[in-house]
Amino acid sequence: MRAEFPDFRLGTVLATSFTGTLSERHGDAVERIPTPQRLVDWLAVSGLAVDSCTSAQLDLARELRESIHAAATAAAIQDALPAAAVQVINDCSAQGRAAAVLTPEGKRRWRLSSASCVEDALSVIAADAISIIAGERDGKLALCASPTCQAAFFDTSQSRTRRWCDMGTCGNREKKARFNAKRRNPSSAE
Repeated sequence: MRAEFPDFRLGTVLATSFTGTLSERHGDAVERIPTPQRLVDWLAVSGLAVDSCTSAQLDLARELRESIHAAATAAAIQDALPAAAVQVINDCSAQGRAAAVLTPEGKRRWRLSSASCVEDALSVIAADAISIIAGERDGKLALCASPTCQAAFFDTSQSRTRRWCDMGTCGNREKKARFNAKRRNPSSAE
């Protein structure tokens, strides 16, 4: 992966990891897939390797990412799902030809119809989004407590009370800010 791009923030849930390719949505946004090759890189580290990506496929991927984010955000706050976002997710899910395969180690992997079919990879991501938004998996959708992030994430913690999309970035930044504020103004300590 190229050093001039920000690191990927990879989680254990494919769909919400994909929405994390754009972070700090309510601050100084950080685009982690600014080029077609960068999408190829993200898909590879996510187990969905493709040979190449066009600008049009990158645009489709970003449209899917934003649709998943919109639908997941609505689901997290128990609001109506945006019809346009649902349509994009459904269309992407239906247009791919990926198949789940079992590895000798007993793990599920995805086989795409061809090594260069970005649409197949996007269909897997869309299907994952459908599974979490529809409530088919054990966990709950939540929004990051960071006011500059507010990313949708899938909380699988035992108590389902996780507050941050990523403890290594948003969580640490928010906790550090609270610590520094308390040091500057000890009378406001809780």
